[in-house]
Amino acid sequence: MHSPWVRWAFLLGIVLQVAACSSLPPPAERTPSLHLTDTTETRLGRAVAADDPGDGRSGLAVLAAPLDAFVARVALVRSAERTLDVQYYIWHGDISGLVLLEELRLAAQRGVRVRLLLDDNGIGGMDPDLALMAAVPGVQVRVFNPYPNRQFKLLGYLTEFDRLNRRMHNKSLIADAQVSVVGGRNIGDAYFGVDPRLDFADLDVVAAGTIARSVSRGFDDYWNSPQAWPIGELAAAPAADAAAAWGERIRALGEHPLVAAYAQALKEAPLARELSGGRLSLEWVPMRLVIDPPSKAGGSVPDSQLLAAHLTEALGPARSVLDLVSPYFVPGAAGTEALAQQVRQGVRVRVLTNSLAATDVPAVHAGYARHRQALLAAGVELFELKHRPKTVQTRRGWGLGSSSASLHGKTFAIDRERSFVGSFNIDPRSYRLNTELGLVVESPRLARSLSEAFDQGMGGDAYALRLDAQGEIEWVDRAGAVEVVLRAEPGASLWRRLQVRVLSWLPLDSLL
Repeated sequence: MHSPWVRWAFLLGIVLQVAACSSLPPPAERTPSLHLTDTTETRLGRAVAADDPGDGRSGLAVLAAPLDAFVARVALVRSAERTLDVQYYIWHGDISGLVLLEELRLAAQRGVRVRLLLDDNGIGGMDPDLALMAAVPGVQVRVFNPYPNRQFKLLGYLTEFDRLNRRMHNKSLIADAQVSVVGGRNIGDAYFGVDPRLDFADLDVVAAGTIARSVSRGFDDYWNSPQAWPIGELAAAPAADAAAAWGERIRALGEHPLVAAYAQALKEAPLARELSGGRLSLEWVPMRLVIDPPSKAGGSVPDSQLLAAHLTEALGPARSVLDLVSPYFVPGAAGTEALAQQVRQGVRVRVLTNSLAATDVPAVHAGYARHRQALLAAGVELFELKHRPKTVQTRRGWGLGSSSASLHGKTFAIDRERSFVGSFNIDPRSYRLNTELGLVVESPRLARSLSEAFDQGMGGDAYALRLDAQGEIEWVDRAGAVEVVLRAEPGASLWRRLQVRVLSWLPLDSLL
């Protein structure tokens, strides 16, 4: 009988052979397309024009609560008359994901052109649904940076790690090139308050007018890039009964109580009522799109072309306070020194990220944890979001505390005057590997809302970190009348703490 080692070697050989034999098909000729510019006479175009001051500013509304964020997307899809351009990193086939797919299908049936661009890393098991969507007249579906093996995607890393490790992390929805939704949310129940186990605290904005056309031009660049493949070149054609089966799924979904809640919320949503009335009540402020080129996913690009460079330029230097929210915060040695330099220059630097108990990626926490003491010693103020059971409701007003769980919003505020909202984390992956998108918003009201949350210690939703006399980290809980000081990662099991300790020994920062 062969030894176990021989059997494992044989199996490994088969796996490597399958991985090596998997490759993308030769690309067919792809027809470029651009966003539509003649949309001023659409319902959305007229609503924007009725409120637009005409001086280059763009309309802003903040979507902090998860239900509001979902309803805004549905309302815009239903209001579109000419075109919908939709780009996401993750699209789950759960309740909210299926509802939004059905809304896009219905829009196409009304004659709306739908372009749906999704990263292949976040659509596991969705090939049949996406192929069916692409079969609907008026709908085009493209997959960004696809895996060659559709059943066992991870095998691709064995032969094409460098390419497949680069993902499209962008998130936007644009209706009639007039109104867009941009922010940190992907499409899935955990982002819209529906998942029974997990809620992501996140932040999006409605951005209308001039800025929506900038987001549309950015979408065009990705849609027409060589990294965007039509789903029909990757997945099998839909089965003959696929459309009927889809109809049955949607009818069954319509009986779910959460779908009824969505429908009621849509009736009551201020945005939906404003759209039906032909007006939008927005704050009109200067905005600027910052975006990575799609070629970043194909390899290295000059630093001057990266979102990080444009973001630094657009935000400008901080004079008094720099507030950073990043769920995946891995500053590295260079980032730690840069933040320390800000403190030395008299800037108050505050950072909110996930606690170990709240994070959904322990490896990222390991990359962050090794820099905590240096950051605190330099005078950087650190806050870590608490893990809460889903039944506990926390603050909604500042966009970071939906009902529990894990921080996912990525937003920065400088000097209580200007902010960034988008997909960019402060980590090497966002800087070097993934493509990202976001908006720089010159709204003191938005910037102050974030800074005031820091002023109030996150309203008890986060631990404040500090060093004791021996230089060890303490977690301070100020939620109650009495300050509670903890000396180990709060809420985290011994196993999770050991896991992070081991991960912190590994040189993983460049992959996080």
